[in-house]
Amino acid sequence: MLLGIKSINKFNQISFPLLTPFAFISLGLASLFEMLDHTTTDWMYIDHSSIYNWLFYSFLSIGLSFFTISVAKTKSIITTNILLIISAFFSYWFLGKSTTLLIEVLITILLISQWWRRFKDWVFFIYPIMGVILTTFFGILLSSSGEQIWHLFIGPSGTISVLAFYAVLERSRKKEIISLNKF
Repeated sequence: MLLGIKSINKFNQISFPLLTPFAFISLGLASLFEMLDHTTTDWMYIDHSSIYNWLFYSFLSIGLSFFTISVAKTKSIITTNILLIISAFFSYWFLGKSTTLLIEVLITILLISQWWRRFKDWVFFIYPIMGVILTTFFGILLSSSGEQIWHLFIGPSGTISVLAFYAVLERSRKKEIISLNKF
């Protein structure tokens, strides 16, 4: 959530800079709700549905979609992301967690395509590597083995991926400032 506060009025080089603080704050809230869910299971991973787990997925959808919308150039990308947020919000309870995960995948694909199109920054690859591949890998290991040690790696992987968003925005901002000072 600190990155959300730090990003207020900072990243004016993107289409909708007002959304970046809300994106970071949403991801922080998602993390908070995930931790609250773990307190109900004594910090042991249990594949279950709960209000906190639903809030985790809901705020994750909001945060990632806000990042996508913040750099979007077309109304269709914006509309699609809004529909995906709504779908993720309701699918958890009515269609199950696996449907919500599929929606998260769609949100992530849009996010990666839009951010790569906008920034073309190699640092951005930290997000899909840490936030998608490694967290999924550790989650699969945790679910299949039941060994709680894998749970310890999921949070840091997700945190590093969020820091990648901030780094890409900051690098883009600095490039923009440098290019403006040349003229």
